[in-house]
Amino acid sequence: MTSARRGAWAQFRTHRGAVIGAGILLVAALAVVFGPHLWSIDPHLIDIRARNQGISFAHPLGADRLGRDTLARMLAGGRVSLAVAGAAMGLALSLGAVIGVASGYFRRLDGPLMRLTDLFLALPLLPLLLVIIALFRDALRAAFGPETGIFILIASVIGLTSWMKTARIVRGEVLALKEREFVLASGAVGAPAGRIIFRHILPGVVSPIMISAALGVGDAIITESALSFLGLGFPPDFPTWGRLLYDSTDYLQQYPGRVLWPGLAISLTVLSINYVGDGLRDALDPRSRG
Repeated sequence: MTSARRGAWAQFRTHRGAVIGAGILLVAALAVVFGPHLWSIDPHLIDIRARNQGISFAHPLGADRLGRDTLARMLAGGRVSLAVAGAAMGLALSLGAVIGVASGYFRRLDGPLMRLTDLFLALPLLPLLLVIIALFRDALRAAFGPETGIFILIASVIGLTSWMKTARIVRGEVLALKEREFVLASGAVGAPAGRIIFRHILPGVVSPIMISAALGVGDAIITESALSFLGLGFPPDFPTWGRLLYDSTDYLQQYPGRVLWPGLAISLTVLSINYVGDGLRDALDPRSRG
């Protein structure tokens, strides 16, 4: 491990919230990946005899109105929610990094790309998401199936409406980097623009991209949960944390635990991601390490 990485790790460990958040995220990731193999109850299994059952050994988090195990549905829903957030952020970071680098390095592209970014920032996000989903939901369901089609649609919509902050951050870093001596020297000796970007510019913007990714995953989880809560996400028989919240609202007074568990999972995951993002920002900023 290089001295820079050791310094970054030492700085990250001093951020208590980031360390705790990373631990919670690790537990959540292990639970949604390996939990269904350990808790082998089918999340779609209907057991009318267990309907509306409270916490018990057979159902540690209770059962819903059809007798489906809440723990199994929480694990399956967490896997879907985190997968959607990861895919959406991968798309948003890729698009934001490309636009940010192109805007910051090529002066003739700076104006048009930044005006495009401003246009997307000015659009109201939730109405735009609702319109896009209403237009393309049926077509993608018919082409890829009800579950895969909605997954592609939700991840694409969130990613295509979340790249603007990354583009602005990357553009600012590129504007500073391209005036550094080693970049100017590379251009002076005749290095092509592509080589300069991949050899000198991109390594310098990895840190802000990582920070943007950490913070953007939390936003993606919230957006997916909001869409599912509005009934515009995955089908009713395909659990996500947002969908579990939506299905439990009618039973809030009689069975508040049904809302508590998915709400707690969303809140803890997003809060942990935000703390990890803060820790990465402090750790990857040389000025904070002195």
